[in-house]
Amino acid sequence: MISRESKFKFVNRGLKETLVLIPGWATDYRIFSTLDLNYNYLLSVKFHPFAFEKELSSALEKIPGGEISLFGWSLGGFLASEFALNNPDKVNRLILLGVCHRFDPVALKEIKQKIAKNRRAYLYKFYLDCFSGDDREAFSWFKKYLLKDYLKEMELENLISGLDFFSRASINAESLKQIRKVRIFHGGKDKIVPSGAAEYFREASGGIKFTYMPETGHIPFLNRDFKKIFKNG
Repeated sequence: MISRESKFKFVNRGLKETLVLIPGWATDYRIFSTLDLNYNYLLSVKFHPFAFEKELSSALEKIPGGEISLFGWSLGGFLASEFALNNPDKVNRLILLGVCHRFDPVALKEIKQKIAKNRRAYLYKFYLDCFSGDDREAFSWFKKYLLKDYLKEMELENLISGLDFFSRASINAESLKQIRKVRIFHGGKDKIVPSGAAEYFREASGGIKFTYMPETGHIPFLNRDFKKIFKNG
């Protein structure tokens, strides 16, 4: 049976600020295992997109400090943007990775059909497509620690629920300018969200900072240089 709630775990790393880590479709909080940024972490250990905003608001009442920053990758980027726009007083910085304005509903319908026909085969190809040929180190880590578990654990109902969320979700660059600090990372060899789709944000003015990582695929934060690029930006 599909989980209809989201739950969070606070990881106190002895730092002043807290970063909410929001995973993408067909993954979970473990995708952030190698991430080492100067924040405490709030992990979404149980994840349902339609319950996310309400339950994140409740979780924030239980952690120390006031404002938080959001780190949303792919599907998580849509959720992070929605939360930040609806709760601007709670968010210091919005960080988005591998996002686009919106996904094509026809393509989403086709994905539903493919995963219904052969969930494991579609997921295997999807995970391969998340990495570029230059992402060998990142893919090696993913294959060793996550691939087998994800192929086994990602339930069809939850996958379809995520696609249903995509079908109604969008990120408006003009609206993002209402948020104090916005940073977007995008891989130049992203096969899931091609670079052309990300130009929508790159061309936006205002406070949006676009960081292009030319050699990475759909998961730029798994690149060994990500921490340095993040810090220097």
